[in-house]
Amino acid sequence: MLAKTQPDDIALQLQRLEPLIGHTPVYPITRAYDTGNVQILAKLEWMQLGGSVKARPAFNIVKQAMNNGSLDGRRRILDASSGNTAIAYASIGAALGIGVSVCLPENASEERKILLRSLGAEIIPSSRFGTTDEAQELAATLHAKYPERYFYADQYGNAANWQAHYHTTAVEIFDRTGLALTHFVAGLGTTGTFVGTGRRLKELNPEIRLVALQPDTALHGLEGWKHLETARVPGIFDATLADHTDFIDSAEAYRVMRRVAEREGLLISPSAAANLAGAVRLAETLEEGVIVTVFPDNADKYGEVLEAVFS
Repeated sequence: MLAKTQPDDIALQLQRLEPLIGHTPVYPITRAYDTGNVQILAKLEWMQLGGSVKARPAFNIVKQAMNNGSLDGRRRILDASSGNTAIAYASIGAALGIGVSVCLPENASEERKILLRSLGAEIIPSSRFGTTDEAQELAATLHAKYPERYFYADQYGNAANWQAHYHTTAVEIFDRTGLALTHFVAGLGTTGTFVGTGRRLKELNPEIRLVALQPDTALHGLEGWKHLETARVPGIFDATLADHTDFIDSAEAYRVMRRVAEREGLLISPSAAANLAGAVRLAETLEEGVIVTVFPDNADKYGEVLEAVFS
């Protein structure tokens, strides 16, 4: 049972948590791939509260909701997630004394479920035969039925998602690279990382090229990613932003996971590996440049994938 927290206490704790969000290091890929005069840099996004890039939008969604009165401490945070955003909400909710309920596909990994339960989150399972699309429908239904019980965070439709990356991720990248940056590459899930980061980078330098990545099929192994032709398109997605869209095969991402572990000493997630695969593919078409991508999380929550990739 979470201790009841007063609004002033929550506001103070939000201030204390903010330094733990973002400010992630940039790692140069130098040994796994020889890309000549093209430099590839990766933001190690698991090095923040909650262990993934989703700390940024989750924190901003909660902060904005507290500021505008949508989340007053009596309601529980409710959202649909494939796992990482759920863990970010749970970490933030535990620190603030606010309950968290997550609509999670029943086939989500055991590692994710254990983490969520450890952090005190309520797991509301959606169909094991569905995706986060069905989890979103369940969350919306629950909120409509019990509006007084839940604050529906709606990461797929909440502008605070992409705005988190607009104000933090993009600024951190540009501060590190400046006008040397030529390309930004990122996969599409909620699309917040790509939309927010890409939108701000284009404002800072219109010459920067934005490359969006998707799985190559509807049935894929890139958890959190969306094949937009067959999935529900997130409300925050801006289809006009990408200069180019590339498609990544899950098997290719798994090969990249192994290569990066053996040559860079990093155990990265399938989605991080897919981002790197897209960056390397892009680098092979360039004579020179600086490409930045995002490693959303590491491999800690992917036991079955690790066993398959490294056995």
